[in-house]
Amino acid sequence: MTRTAIPDLSTTGPVFRAGEPGYDAEITGFQTAYTHRPALVVGALHAEDVRAAVEYAARHGLPVAVQATGHGLSVAADGGVLISTRRMTDIRIDPAAGTARVAAGVRAGALVDAAAAHGLAPLNGSSPTVGVVGYTLGGGIGILAREFGYAADHVRAVELVTADGRLRRLEPGDELFAAVLGTGGNFGVVTALELDLMPLTEVYGGQLTFDTRLVEPALEAWRLWTHDLPETMTSAITMLTIPNIPQVPEPLRGRYTATIALAYTGTAAEGERLVAPLRAVGARLADDLRTMPYAESHGIHRDPADPHPYTATNALLSALPTRAAETFLDRTGPDSGVPVVAGLRHLGGALRRPGPAGIAVDHREAEYVARVIASPGPGVDERLADIRDGLSPWTIGHHLNFLYGGGARADEEQTREGYAPDTYARLAALKATHDARNLFRSNRNIRPATR
Repeated sequence: MTRTAIPDLSTTGPVFRAGEPGYDAEITGFQTAYTHRPALVVGALHAEDVRAAVEYAARHGLPVAVQATGHGLSVAADGGVLISTRRMTDIRIDPAAGTARVAAGVRAGALVDAAAAHGLAPLNGSSPTVGVVGYTLGGGIGILAREFGYAADHVRAVELVTADGRLRRLEPGDELFAAVLGTGGNFGVVTALELDLMPLTEVYGGQLTFDTRLVEPALEAWRLWTHDLPETMTSAITMLTIPNIPQVPEPLRGRYTATIALAYTGTAAEGERLVAPLRAVGARLADDLRTMPYAESHGIHRDPADPHPYTATNALLSALPTRAAETFLDRTGPDSGVPVVAGLRHLGGALRRPGPAGIAVDHREAEYVARVIASPGPGVDERLADIRDGLSPWTIGHHLNFLYGGGARADEEQTREGYAPDTYARLAALKATHDARNLFRSNRNIRPATR
């Protein structure tokens, strides 16, 4: 590979300018609807490459964007410097301490496998291809979130390159440590995280899928069922019209379905007892609940594995009364105008508990999160706004990790809704101290406070 020569930028990893061989491949991520178009891409191999890239950007007054997997791409960078961290894949497990150190490009599936070799498990999300760092910096609502809380609450240390080109190690008690967790890339480029692992080798879980006539009863049964569950049970329900394509098993093609996905750390016998009210809804198109090795937990939600275009919105809900569930179903169903994937996740449990002092993960009182994912196109933004409007009586904010793309919707007001007002004010003041020129703005941006 021929590396681009940049006079005042020295890196070990490759550098690409727009139009050069390798540039298009380097900017490509999981999200294909929105793509970074930077002036320069630095394929970082290690923290020193990141530091050099940030220093170069600061010297030339250029904005910095970061991409590992491109799953949660929020605001596509136009110009500036993109730091690609996908080559930074080092994982170090400390079995005695029950921790992992993961570099910036590590994907969830790789960490799950590495931890499983020691009888441990990370607090990963539903997709094995999501980047661990991006997921955790946004808070991290995992498949066992009700039992263990936010992934961000279990971070031991952050290695961060700040706008002044310094590589810092941050630990609990540092105000910048707390600010970084919950704010994505607003305060710098994270080169590595140290995380807690859980002594967990297996989980009971899987999916129950109901056909069209049982979608409404399944949603109501799940809603009631979530009112009295142990924290060791985390679940979600998803309603969608399954694509009529060859990759889908023929009995499911083109059907409007409801799928309940769940993960439970108790015994299989107790899991079977707990899910009995859900099975009582009626016949299932699919029912694969079982005890599985934790390394197979990606099969619980079965997120799409291939890159594709999407946009999304969400609402954190204080409650889910019958009227809220009916409104959500009515505005997202097959007759609502625009095809969407509509889901509700049960929160509460350990997610309600305060995190480390000052950590920027708010709205912990939420009991549910409603999520809607759609293909970008004419009328989609208006449709998503209509769905959010229908849920407004119960909405207390939204979760920034579940906002994907969105163009003009990705403004300051949208970012503010992810935090309590006093948290946002504190973060804006810290931004003014640590990134006054807003170098790190290709994200759900927290603007520096005006002094």
